[in-house]
Amino acid sequence: MSMTNTTTQLQDHVGLRAPLLFAAVILLGFGLSYSLAGAALGRVLFPASATGSTIERDGKVIGSALVAQPFADARYFQPRPSAANYDPMAAAGSNLARSNPDLHKRIDDAITIVAAREGIAPSAVPMELVTRSGGGLDPHLTPAGARVQVARVAKARGLDAGIVQQAVDAATEAPQFGVLGQPRINVLLLNLALDARPR
Repeated sequence: MSMTNTTTQLQDHVGLRAPLLFAAVILLGFGLSYSLAGAALGRVLFPASATGSTIERDGKVIGSALVAQPFADARYFQPRPSAANYDPMAAAGSNLARSNPDLHKRIDDAITIVAAREGIAPSAVPMELVTRSGGGLDPHLTPAGARVQVARVAKARGLDAGIVQQAVDAATEAPQFGVLGQPRINVLLLNLALDARPR
């Protein structure tokens, strides 16, 4: 092997070292260390959010404050309908255009069902109780969406409607920072508050 070839191979070897070292630093420094540091910082600063805002009862996770879930019992407030069947792994809207006749039929059918369930006129059904949110997992209702359910929940629980309405009022959250969004109620937290009432 000539001296020239040996020198060229040595230069090629040395020339590859710097980019490979740089790639390793980037991969380990930003790909791994940065992610671990961010996750650790999140757990320290926002422990509830970092773990999914889960809610436990008797040491068992029963839901998340960020994800809607259905309630079959008449004693509970119902959330918005879900195009994803309340499955967090399949979050999605219905993707039906406003001009689609199937959407209008589905909403009309849902209005009939909600009106019968709550004992109210179809015209009094809030649209949020018959329309699906973009992700299909919205855990909140407006006070109006909860208000129409008060009589049913009170009757099923054997409570005065005023007591249930007080629970709704207590669970109502103000707009974020006082200006973002609208007043809202987390359905799961409201139902748990009612369950926690002394019997």
